[in-house]
Amino acid sequence: MLIKTKQAEATMTQAKHKAPLAADLPLYRLPLMGFAMLALLLGLWSGLLRLGWAWGGISTHLPGIHGGLMVGGFLGTLISLERAVAVDRPWAYAAPLLCGLGGLALIMGAPIWVGSLLISLGSLITLAIFRVILGMQIALFTVTISLGVVLWAVGNLLWLAGWAIPQVVFWWAGFLVFTIAGERLELSRLLRLSRPVQGLFLASAGVLLGGLLLSLLDHNLGSRVIGGGMVALSLWLLRFDIARRRIKAGGLTRFIALCLIPGYLWLGFGGALALYYGGLWAGPFYDALLHAIFLGFVFSMIFGHAPIIFPAVLGLPIEYTPRLYLPLILLHITLILRVLGDLMLWMPIRQWGGLFNALTLLLFLAILMGQVRRQGSATSVPP
Repeated sequence: MLIKTKQAEATMTQAKHKAPLAADLPLYRLPLMGFAMLALLLGLWSGLLRLGWAWGGISTHLPGIHGGLMVGGFLGTLISLERAVAVDRPWAYAAPLLCGLGGLALIMGAPIWVGSLLISLGSLITLAIFRVILGMQIALFTVTISLGVVLWAVGNLLWLAGWAIPQVVFWWAGFLVFTIAGERLELSRLLRLSRPVQGLFLASAGVLLGGLLLSLLDHNLGSRVIGGGMVALSLWLLRFDIARRRIKAGGLTRFIALCLIPGYLWLGFGGALALYYGGLWAGPFYDALLHAIFLGFVFSMIFGHAPIIFPAVLGLPIEYTPRLYLPLILLHITLILRVLGDLMLWMPIRQWGGLFNALTLLLFLAILMGQVRRQGSATSVPP
């Protein structure tokens, strides 16, 4: 998830030749990244509590904020921080700051509306960032990513207005789907996609958007249409994204490709569950549907792009290592176990799958942080 701005490219070019000196590091970004990491850690913990891992000494409010904390506190802070770095405007950093503070408010047990208000304001400032980006370049990929931010802001405002998480979660999912699809569209410009191929993308995206609007009136029917749109987008990405052409490449390029392709499969699977089950409100099938999308699809993308995002945001080069394949493989194995436990109503497998999901994400972070180097070469350009 990275817009190829001149500033980001300059960061990568600098890393190829020399590591940034400690005095040159953008230290003011570290607290913002810290907010995101705190939200991730507490979000994982709250998810385990929701699965029934009832460890003592933890405030009982955490399970109720799991979705908002992961999407707004973690992903919202991380993505808006990346956008702020891209445009390099001082005011833009208010977006990750507000999202981070919103996540912190949720963690500290403040009323839900406080956290949702802060995160909503952060998403609106992110929209302002994209007004700047669209002023620089209007293209299918920038419009797609901007539209994703609109969906995020709408979902946040619905949440602030008191709508239940199952009623807004697909708006958050749409934010992430459009963000990732837009990033892939940018890189797929190398393929010079034909107008009919771009038309297929627009039609698939239109189905998803139509389902979101319909869900405001009919949650069940709208959810099914949303599922159909996700299936269509997953098939489009599998067929037309440049990643499938880069599997034979080496190093980081191949790793990213092998992150993306199974992620697209998880998106299609999650969409198929939505198409079949419709508007779920809770329960194991709801858990399988959401985590196929948010964990299988979204975190596959994060795994693939983290070695690019972290250097661009923090100014610290990260050396690629094949050890990153270990958490990638474990992510899919443990998620398969969790989803099977959900669909077969086998709760112990669901619980253990969820626990190992969380441990896998922590393993990935540990390996990634171990590869941070103040001196060393940068990794190759993504597929």
